[in-house]
Amino acid sequence: MTDFLARYHLLGLVIGVGTFLIIGLFHPVVIKCHYYFGTGCRWWFVLLGVVALAGSVAVGDVLWSSLLGVFAFSSFWTVKEIKEQEERVRKGWFPANPKRAGK
Repeated sequence: MTDFLARYHLLGLVIGVGTFLIIGLFHPVVIKCHYYFGTGCRWWFVLLGVVALAGSVAVGDVLWSSLLGVFAFSSFWTVKEIKEQEERVRKGWFPANPKRAGK
């Protein structure tokens, strides 16, 4: 498939669309993970990022290696965003989970 995309100069376009979708996916994930699990779930994203980064290095195909790399660094960015989500909830911009209130 990568040969077809490269031959017709579509590889960059597909990587760009994949990057857009991956980054877009992480926005609601940050909100939901913080709501249900708090800041403790940050370590899940560190682990997920390390696994995706290793996969990016191990995969020989440019398309999948690129998308795994984007996924890895989006996971690492999510670690920072989960912490910032805590502040957004404190400011009242997002609802706090009443089951976790005071924890």
